[in-house]
Amino acid sequence: MSDALLTDENVREYWERGFTVVRGLFTPEELAAWDQRFLEIAEKRSPAAPRTLVMRDVMIAKGAVKPKSELHAIAKIQDFENDAVLDSYNTHPKLVDCVERLLGPNLLSIHCMLINKPPDVDGRHPLHQDLVYFPFRPADKVLGSWTALQRVTRENGCLVVGAGTHRGPLLEHENMDWEYVNSGYFGAKGEGEATERVHVACEPGDTILFHSLTVHGSGRNTTSGFRRAISCHYAASDCEKIYQEKPEEMRWYRPLRGAPPTANQAPIEAARPGHPVHEPPKSTRRA
Repeated sequence: MSDALLTDENVREYWERGFTVVRGLFTPEELAAWDQRFLEIAEKRSPAAPRTLVMRDVMIAKGAVKPKSELHAIAKIQDFENDAVLDSYNTHPKLVDCVERLLGPNLLSIHCMLINKPPDVDGRHPLHQDLVYFPFRPADKVLGSWTALQRVTRENGCLVVGAGTHRGPLLEHENMDWEYVNSGYFGAKGEGEATERVHVACEPGDTILFHSLTVHGSGRNTTSGFRRAISCHYAASDCEKIYQEKPEEMRWYRPLRGAPPTANQAPIEAARPGHPVHEPPKSTRRA
């Protein structure tokens, strides 16, 4: 593993503020390959790989907005581990080296997404903590990566991060009472109101690494273009698993480096801290 990509200052900032930005981690050629593959799937020019979930924006699914194109209809795709092109992001040595420096040498990939924030829809993601979606503990051993595929600004819906919120507890989350909010986009109660909120603008290839308890979200895309980013979550393979998902909820928890997983098999009926009652998405298609 090389430490050159993640500097000592990055490491200090991550543990102090709950996130850090690695500028220019990926090349334009790498970004173009992932973006092009997404466009092929979203525009139905090529089938998605098995298990890939394609999610339409809620305003499109409910008929509140008529999309200008197939691309305008898609909020995100996820679970693309079977897609060789997109999965090369999750397993990219540069990225995994950065993660290893923060979580240690024994790593799992636990979730992946490519988010397409189109214009003309609400598209907000409430402030939340990613740990609410995962059974792994401790929180210090779980993190997310988020890489800009295009220039990301406050106007097109950059990430908003609550600096220092990773030092607090996992908050209770709720289904938002907004008129239009995408399925599974929970909001943290309290939202860390007293914390510093940072709008993280990014150039293509910039990569945010954030702690699983860091409160973050994103606003509307108020421009006429798109805002795309690719993301993966990782956990140390020696984490404890505090609950077991139902079979239909199972994600692909995949060893990437080092020792194999040692997580216990917790019972399905075990409590899920912070997690609200949630109905499965109705505006999705799985390949």
